[in-house]
Amino acid sequence: MAIVAKLNNIRIAPRKARLVAALIRRKKASEAENILKFSLNRTSEPMLKLLKSAIANAKHNFKIEKDQLYISKVSIDQAKILKRALPRSRGMVHPIRKKMSHITLELEQMQIKKKNSK
Repeated sequence: MAIVAKLNNIRIAPRKARLVAALIRRKKASEAENILKFSLNRTSEPMLKLLKSAIANAKHNFKIEKDQLYISKVSIDQAKILKRALPRSRGMVHPIRKKMSHITLELEQMQIKKKNSK
């Protein structure tokens, strides 16, 4: 079963957010939390908040502890673009595109492997 947490319309470009997502993909939840705490990237703060929310969802809804979880999927999609303009010489306008992101974080419970004894 997957525990999903979403963060929509965050004012960070998807290209920059994907750099942080690559750091925590396929890591244990506690390890990913430490990585995000000490990361200097601006995206790490909202991503840490999202991870903590997903862990709280797992604990409250499914009674799963943090040490049994790992990040199975992190997807970052482009949201709407805010279009602005900057005046230039001779009456021209220079367009500015401010990109936004949708972040989806998915946690899963780790499977315990049993050894076959012969």
